[in-house]
Amino acid sequence: MPESKIDRVWNVMLVGVGGQGVVLASDILAAAALVAGLDVKKSEIHGMSQRGGSVFSHVRFGPKVHSPTIPHGEVDVLYSLERIEALRWAGWARPGAAVCYIDHVIHPFGVKAYDPGVDDDIARLFGITIRFDDHELKPLINAKTKNTALLGAVSLLVPLPEEAFVNVLADHVPAGTAQVNASAFAVGRQLGAAALSARTQQEAAHVE
Repeated sequence: MPESKIDRVWNVMLVGVGGQGVVLASDILAAAALVAGLDVKKSEIHGMSQRGGSVFSHVRFGPKVHSPTIPHGEVDVLYSLERIEALRWAGWARPGAAVCYIDHVIHPFGVKAYDPGVDDDIARLFGITIRFDDHELKPLINAKTKNTALLGAVSLLVPLPEEAFVNVLADHVPAGTAQVNASAFAVGRQLGAAALSARTQQEAAHVE
């Protein structure tokens, strides 16, 4: 596989809550960048509990990466497995950055609902938005592979070849789940491509 040729460091932040698979997704992304011949640094913070606490990971790759930590305001792509986490970390993104998120909501204790305008708020804060409808996603993939599906969308937004992700996927997912994760990744790429195509058509319509 030819090495990726990029001239700067790319910054991807992955966020969610414990138990959603944020760390696994960041491991796959970092491995794909390594396979593509790039220097990679990764750091992660786990929540207060294994399930339910916030989790975020920084993945940086490029010709030479000196620090594993993304500077505030320099995230190129934000990956979020939960809607409110996407809004919470939006301030870390650079102007015009992209966000890929699932509109799933995990309610804190005592909170029954969130403002329905959250999706609009997220869209206003990013140059590119790929949002997966959690209800539409459920019949398409195994429920435990949402993290891999969302990574499929992210793969469209970073300068890494699809085959780099495919080559490392089986080595990182749990034993016996390579096929369902590969399928979820492919579904995520398809849905992400459809979202980007719809965005292009909308922009063209506005120009006309």
